[in-house]
Amino acid sequence: MSPTPLPYRPCVGIALFNAYGQVFVGKRVGQGGQHAWQMPQGGIDRGEEPQDAAMRELTEETGVRSAEIVQQIGEWLCYDLPPQRQGKAFKGRYRGQAQRWFALRFTGSEKEIRLDAHGKPEFSEWRWVTLLETPKLVVPFKRHVYEAVVTAFTPIAKNMAKRG
Repeated sequence: MSPTPLPYRPCVGIALFNAYGQVFVGKRVGQGGQHAWQMPQGGIDRGEEPQDAAMRELTEETGVRSAEIVQQIGEWLCYDLPPQRQGKAFKGRYRGQAQRWFALRFTGSEKEIRLDAHGKPEFSEWRWVTLLETPKLVVPFKRHVYEAVVTAFTPIAKNMAKRG
């Protein structure tokens, strides 16, 4: 009899768009190389609605409070951790993450962005990139999720770029 597979950790992902249709990416603390970048994301607390988790995680990871939700992807996008990380990452309780992704419009000033706004930062640096660049910046096991995000949110990026 094989063991019961571990569940997915409920999580949100945030594509924060600036006025030029670019998205925020942060370089994970302690990681190097071209795949060390990602968009903000984080777990959904028990009893918390996904949209509330998205706003909380955005503020915790970037300091940004001036943002509004523009769209969300209706289905959960899942990824599995690589076998060597399963049983270790997420305190060994999850096999990966099931993410609900949100597109947000940044309505503030870049002065608002503070990676250390809530204690220990998760990102060591940040930058704006095109949405199309994001799949090649993220770790390979998350790439298919980012490709789905690109497909879903490309019209938003184009619309923002026209307005910027």
